[in-house]
Amino acid sequence: MLTAVASFVHARANAGRWLLRIEDLDTPRCAPGAVDSILQTLDRHGLWWDAIAYQHERISLYRHALERLVTDGHTFVCTCSRSQLHDADVYPGTCRDRRLPPSSTGSIRLRVPSRTIEFVDEIQGRYTQRLDVDVGDFVVLRRDGIFAYQLAVVVDDAAQRITRVVRGADLLDNTPRQLLLFEMLGWSAPAYCHVPVLADRAGQKLSKQTAATAVRIDAASENLHATLDLLGQRPPPTLYRAKPPEILQWAIEHWDIDAVPHGAKHPHFVCV
Repeated sequence: MLTAVASFVHARANAGRWLLRIEDLDTPRCAPGAVDSILQTLDRHGLWWDAIAYQHERISLYRHALERLVTDGHTFVCTCSRSQLHDADVYPGTCRDRRLPPSSTGSIRLRVPSRTIEFVDEIQGRYTQRLDVDVGDFVVLRRDGIFAYQLAVVVDDAAQRITRVVRGADLLDNTPRQLLLFEMLGWSAPAYCHVPVLADRAGQKLSKQTAATAVRIDAASENLHATLDLLGQRPPPTLYRAKPPEILQWAIEHWDIDAVPHGAKHPHFVCV
Protein backbone atom coordinates (compact mmCIF):
# COMPACT_ATOMS: atom_id res chain seq x y z
CA MET A 1 0.00 0.00 0.00
CA LEU A 2 2.79 2.42 0.87
CA THR A 3 4.48 2.05 -2.52
CA ALA A 4 1.15 2.25 -4.35
CA VAL A 5 0.24 5.51 -2.61
CA ALA A 6 3.69 7.02 -3.17
CA SER A 7 3.77 6.12 -6.86
CA PHE A 8 0.18 7.27 -7.46
CA VAL A 9 0.62 10.63 -5.76
CA HIS A 10 4.06 11.22 -7.31
CA ALA A 11 2.66 10.55 -10.78
CA ARG A 12 -0.37 12.77 -10.35
CA ALA A 13 1.66 15.57 -8.72
CA ASN A 14 3.83 15.60 -11.85
CA ALA A 15 0.87 15.53 -14.26
CA GLY A 16 1.74 11.94 -15.17
CA ARG A 17 -0.21 8.75 -15.83
CA TRP A 18 -0.30 5.95 -13.27
CA LEU A 19 0.16 2.59 -14.97
CA LEU A 20 -0.61 -0.61 -13.10
CA ARG A 21 1.33 -3.76 -13.95
CA ILE A 22 0.41 -7.25 -12.76
CA GLU A 23 3.60 -9.30 -12.48
CA ASP A 24 2.15 -12.77 -12.96
CA LEU A 25 4.86 -14.61 -14.93
CA ASP A 26 5.67 -17.02 -12.11
CA THR A 27 2.35 -18.84 -12.40
CA PRO A 28 3.13 -21.55 -9.79
CA ARG A 29 3.38 -18.79 -7.17
CA CYS A 30 0.27 -16.86 -8.26
CA ALA A 31 -2.42 -17.54 -5.68
CA PRO A 32 -6.01 -17.78 -6.98
CA GLY A 33 -7.90 -14.55 -6.38
CA ALA A 34 -4.77 -12.54 -5.52
CA VAL A 35 -5.06 -10.19 -8.49
CA ASP A 36 -8.74 -9.49 -7.86
CA SER A 37 -7.91 -8.72 -4.23
CA ILE A 38 -5.20 -6.26 -5.27
CA LEU A 39 -7.48 -4.48 -7.72
CA GLN A 40 -10.29 -4.27 -5.18
CA THR A 41 -7.95 -2.84 -2.54
CA LEU A 42 -6.63 -0.17 -4.91
CA ASP A 43 -10.14 0.75 -6.03
CA ARG A 44 -11.47 1.11 -2.47
CA HIS A 45 -8.57 3.46 -1.67
CA GLY A 46 -9.23 5.67 -4.70
CA LEU A 47 -6.01 4.59 -6.41
CA TRP A 48 -7.48 4.47 -9.89
CA TRP A 49 -5.09 3.50 -12.66
CA ASP A 50 -4.89 4.89 -16.20
CA ALA A 51 -3.99 1.54 -17.77
CA ILE A 52 -3.29 -2.01 -16.65
CA ALA A 53 -0.92 -4.60 -18.13
CA TYR A 54 -0.59 -8.30 -17.35
CA GLN A 55 2.84 -9.80 -17.88
CA HIS A 56 1.49 -13.20 -18.92
CA GLU A 57 0.05 -11.48 -22.02
CA ARG A 58 3.44 -10.05 -23.06
CA ILE A 59 5.53 -13.21 -23.52
CA SER A 60 6.26 -12.45 -27.19
CA LEU A 61 7.87 -9.13 -26.22
CA TYR A 62 10.17 -10.82 -23.71
CA ARG A 63 11.07 -13.53 -26.20
CA HIS A 64 12.00 -10.97 -28.86
CA ALA A 65 14.21 -9.04 -26.41
CA LEU A 66 15.94 -12.25 -25.33
CA GLU A 67 16.60 -13.20 -28.95
CA ARG A 68 18.33 -9.84 -29.44
CA LEU A 69 20.53 -10.39 -26.41
CA VAL A 70 21.45 -13.89 -27.58
CA THR A 71 22.19 -12.74 -31.14
CA ASP A 72 24.40 -9.91 -29.88
CA GLY A 73 26.43 -12.33 -27.77
CA HIS A 74 25.38 -10.94 -24.39
CA THR A 75 24.19 -14.26 -22.96
CA PHE A 76 25.25 -17.84 -22.30
CA VAL A 77 23.56 -21.06 -21.29
CA CYS A 78 24.07 -22.15 -17.68
CA THR A 79 23.39 -25.75 -16.62
CA CYS A 80 24.29 -25.22 -12.95
CA SER A 81 21.78 -26.43 -10.41
CA ARG A 82 21.04 -24.68 -7.14
CA SER A 83 22.91 -27.38 -5.25
CA GLN A 84 25.98 -26.84 -7.43
CA LEU A 85 25.95 -23.13 -6.73
CA HIS A 86 25.26 -23.70 -3.02
CA ASP A 87 22.92 -20.68 -3.06
CA ALA A 88 25.89 -18.41 -3.80
CA ASP A 89 25.11 -14.69 -3.65
CA VAL A 90 27.48 -14.06 -6.56
CA TYR A 91 27.46 -16.35 -9.58
CA PRO A 92 31.00 -17.83 -9.88
CA GLY A 93 31.03 -17.94 -13.67
CA THR A 94 30.98 -21.72 -13.92
CA CYS A 95 29.38 -21.89 -17.38
CA ARG A 96 30.51 -18.51 -18.70
CA ASP A 97 33.12 -19.86 -21.10
CA ARG A 98 31.65 -23.27 -21.88
CA ARG A 99 29.90 -22.00 -25.05
CA LEU A 100 26.95 -24.37 -24.73
CA PRO A 101 24.45 -24.18 -27.63
CA PRO A 102 21.15 -22.32 -27.00
CA SER A 103 19.30 -25.64 -27.28
CA SER A 104 21.03 -26.94 -24.14
CA THR A 105 18.83 -27.55 -21.13
CA GLY A 106 19.45 -24.86 -18.56
CA SER A 107 18.91 -21.21 -17.76
CA ILE A 108 20.18 -18.28 -19.81
CA ARG A 109 22.38 -15.75 -18.04
CA LEU A 110 23.46 -12.27 -19.03
CA ARG A 111 27.21 -11.77 -19.32
CA VAL A 112 27.96 -8.73 -17.11
CA PRO A 113 30.91 -6.39 -17.73
CA SER A 114 33.68 -5.56 -15.26
CA ARG A 115 32.72 -1.96 -14.56
CA THR A 116 30.71 0.14 -12.16
CA ILE A 117 27.12 1.05 -12.94
CA GLU A 118 25.87 4.23 -11.32
CA PHE A 119 22.62 6.18 -11.15
CA VAL A 120 21.02 8.87 -9.00
CA ASP A 121 17.82 7.90 -7.26
CA GLU A 122 15.31 10.68 -6.58
CA ILE A 123 15.09 9.72 -2.90
CA GLN A 124 18.13 7.59 -2.05
CA GLY A 125 20.65 9.66 -3.98
CA ARG A 126 23.70 8.30 -5.81
CA TYR A 127 23.96 4.51 -5.98
CA THR A 128 26.78 2.45 -7.49
CA GLN A 129 27.31 -1.24 -8.00
CA ARG A 130 29.88 -3.56 -9.57
CA LEU A 131 27.70 -6.28 -11.03
CA ASP A 132 30.60 -8.65 -11.65
CA VAL A 133 31.64 -8.38 -7.99
CA ASP A 134 28.28 -7.98 -6.25
CA VAL A 135 25.97 -10.11 -8.40
CA GLY A 136 27.75 -11.90 -11.22
CA ASP A 137 26.17 -13.03 -14.48
CA PHE A 138 22.44 -13.10 -13.76
CA VAL A 139 19.53 -15.13 -15.11
CA VAL A 140 17.25 -13.66 -17.78
CA LEU A 141 15.45 -16.92 -18.64
CA ARG A 142 14.94 -19.55 -15.97
CA ARG A 143 15.52 -23.25 -16.44
CA ASP A 144 11.74 -23.81 -16.34
CA GLY A 145 11.23 -21.42 -19.26
CA ILE A 146 9.90 -18.50 -17.22
CA PHE A 147 11.37 -15.11 -18.08
CA ALA A 148 13.19 -13.55 -15.16
CA TYR A 149 11.93 -10.44 -13.40
CA GLN A 150 14.94 -8.35 -14.46
CA LEU A 151 14.31 -8.81 -18.18
CA ALA A 152 10.52 -8.64 -18.02
CA VAL A 153 10.34 -5.30 -16.20
CA VAL A 154 12.88 -3.70 -18.54
CA VAL A 155 10.90 -4.81 -21.59
CA ASP A 156 7.68 -3.58 -19.97
CA ASP A 157 9.16 -0.21 -19.01
CA ALA A 158 10.39 0.33 -22.57
CA ALA A 159 7.18 -0.86 -24.24
CA GLN A 160 4.99 1.26 -21.95
CA ARG A 161 7.32 4.25 -22.31
CA ILE A 162 7.74 4.56 -18.57
CA THR A 163 9.58 7.75 -17.62
CA ARG A 164 9.73 7.20 -13.85
CA VAL A 165 9.71 4.03 -11.76
CA VAL A 166 8.53 4.40 -8.16
CA ARG A 167 8.99 1.27 -6.05
CA GLY A 168 10.24 -0.04 -2.71
CA ALA A 169 13.82 0.44 -1.56
CA ASP A 170 14.18 -3.34 -1.22
CA LEU A 171 14.50 -3.32 -5.04
CA LEU A 172 17.19 -0.65 -5.13
CA ASP A 173 20.02 -3.09 -5.82
CA ASN A 174 18.08 -4.57 -8.77
CA THR A 175 18.33 -1.30 -10.67
CA PRO A 176 21.93 -1.62 -11.98
CA ARG A 177 21.02 -4.95 -13.59
CA GLN A 178 18.08 -3.32 -15.30
CA LEU A 179 20.15 -0.34 -16.41
CA LEU A 180 22.61 -2.76 -18.03
CA LEU A 181 19.76 -4.45 -19.88
CA PHE A 182 18.45 -1.10 -21.10
CA GLU A 183 21.93 -0.31 -22.39
CA MET A 184 22.40 -3.66 -24.14
CA LEU A 185 18.98 -3.43 -25.79
CA GLY A 186 19.59 0.15 -26.90
CA TRP A 187 16.68 1.65 -24.98
CA SER A 188 16.44 4.76 -22.82
CA ALA A 189 16.09 4.02 -19.12
CA PRO A 190 13.54 5.75 -16.86
CA ALA A 191 14.33 7.73 -13.74
CA TYR A 192 14.06 5.85 -10.43
CA CYS A 193 12.52 6.68 -7.10
CA HIS A 194 12.85 4.10 -4.29
CA VAL A 195 10.62 4.68 -1.28
CA PRO A 196 11.03 3.10 2.18
CA VAL A 197 9.35 -0.23 2.87
CA LEU A 198 7.36 -1.44 5.85
CA ALA A 199 9.26 -3.98 7.93
CA ASP A 200 8.95 -5.93 11.14
CA ARG A 201 11.33 -5.66 14.11
CA ALA A 202 13.71 -8.15 12.46
CA GLY A 203 13.99 -5.89 9.43
CA GLN A 204 11.99 -8.18 7.14
CA LYS A 205 9.72 -6.52 4.63
CA LEU A 206 6.06 -6.98 5.51
CA SER A 207 4.46 -9.30 2.95
CA LYS A 208 2.41 -12.47 2.68
CA GLN A 209 5.68 -14.40 2.93
CA THR A 210 6.26 -12.94 6.40
CA ALA A 211 2.61 -13.47 7.43
CA ALA A 212 1.81 -9.76 7.38
CA THR A 213 -1.78 -8.74 8.05
CA ALA A 214 -3.73 -7.88 4.89
CA VAL A 215 -4.72 -4.26 4.26
CA ARG A 216 -8.20 -3.53 5.62
CA ILE A 217 -10.26 -2.18 2.73
CA ASP A 218 -12.96 -1.02 5.15
CA ALA A 219 -10.48 1.46 6.66
CA ALA A 220 -9.33 3.17 3.47
CA SER A 221 -9.28 6.72 4.86
CA GLU A 222 -7.31 5.74 7.94
CA ASN A 223 -4.89 3.72 5.80
CA LEU A 224 -4.23 6.62 3.43
CA HIS A 225 -3.75 9.12 6.26
CA ALA A 226 -1.29 6.82 8.06
CA THR A 227 0.59 6.04 4.85
CA LEU A 228 1.04 9.69 3.93
CA ASP A 229 2.28 10.37 7.45
CA LEU A 230 4.86 7.58 7.10
CA LEU A 231 5.94 9.15 3.81
CA GLY A 232 6.69 12.41 5.65
CA GLN A 233 3.82 14.39 4.10
CA ARG A 234 2.17 15.42 7.40
CA PRO A 235 -1.53 15.27 6.40
CA PRO A 236 -3.71 17.43 8.70
CA PRO A 237 -5.82 15.62 11.34
CA THR A 238 -8.97 16.99 9.72
CA LEU A 239 -8.38 14.63 6.78
CA TYR A 240 -8.41 11.52 8.93
CA ARG A 241 -12.06 10.77 8.23
CA ALA A 242 -12.25 12.34 4.78
CA LYS A 243 -13.11 10.31 1.70
CA PRO A 244 -10.16 8.73 -0.15
CA PRO A 245 -10.40 11.03 -3.20
CA GLU A 246 -10.24 14.11 -0.92
CA ILE A 247 -7.22 12.76 0.95
CA LEU A 248 -5.43 11.90 -2.27
CA GLN A 249 -6.19 15.29 -3.78
CA TRP A 250 -4.63 16.97 -0.75
CA ALA A 251 -1.60 14.71 -1.09
CA ILE A 252 -1.19 15.54 -4.78
CA GLU A 253 -1.37 19.27 -4.14
CA HIS A 254 1.11 19.10 -1.22
CA TRP A 255 3.42 16.31 -2.39
CA ASP A 256 7.02 16.87 -1.25
CA ILE A 257 9.39 14.13 -2.36
CA ASP A 258 12.20 15.68 -0.31
CA ALA A 259 10.20 14.91 2.85
CA VAL A 260 10.18 11.16 2.20
CA PRO A 261 12.61 9.41 4.63
CA HIS A 262 15.86 8.34 3.04
CA GLY A 263 19.55 7.90 3.71
CA ALA A 264 20.10 4.16 4.21
CA LYS A 265 20.75 1.56 1.55
CA HIS A 266 17.44 -0.16 2.30
CA PRO A 267 15.48 2.21 4.56
CA HIS A 268 12.42 0.79 6.23
CA PHE A 269 9.69 1.66 8.69
CA VAL A 270 9.46 -0.72 11.65
CA CYS A 271 5.92 -1.84 12.44
CA VAL A 272 4.97 -3.44 15.76
